[in-house]
Amino acid sequence: MPYPEDLLRGDERVVVHKHPHWKILVLPVLALLIIVGLGSYVAALIDGHSWQLYGWIGLAVLGGIAVLWLTVAPLLRWRTTHFVLTTRRVLVREGVLSRSGIDIPISRINTVQFRHSLIDRILGCGTLIVESASDEPLEFDDIPQVERVHSLLYYEVNPETSAT
Repeated sequence: MPYPEDLLRGDERVVVHKHPHWKILVLPVLALLIIVGLGSYVAALIDGHSWQLYGWIGLAVLGGIAVLWLTVAPLLRWRTTHFVLTTRRVLVREGVLSRSGIDIPISRINTVQFRHSLIDRILGCGTLIVESASDEPLEFDDIPQVERVHSLLYYEVNPETSAT
């Protein structure tokens, strides 16, 4: 899904638009599988008792709450988190019900770095570190294809080096 054009200035275009890496969804998916498996097991244990209907209703309510809290909420957070590099700025937006964001003008960026562990390298993600003129460095974790994003951001910050 492209970044909404109405949030950009007239002379601005999107260079990169990313959601966090899919690795942050591994635990929510595992939680879903465990909840369904455990719920099925307990439902089978309850079967045949005189109170089975109440047990199944309670189990469904507890399972539904657990799925919403441990699976749906992290999925929505992932889906509503955006890392966007445009020709004029770096934007980060996150949040489901309440939104927060940060914009860093390209002209204020001094240094761009990336870092990734062995696991991050295998998965193709990492941390992007952006230093602006007056602020502490900002670290953006779980950026997919972090080396590519680093290069694109570096060339937006230093366009004269991209002419080679």
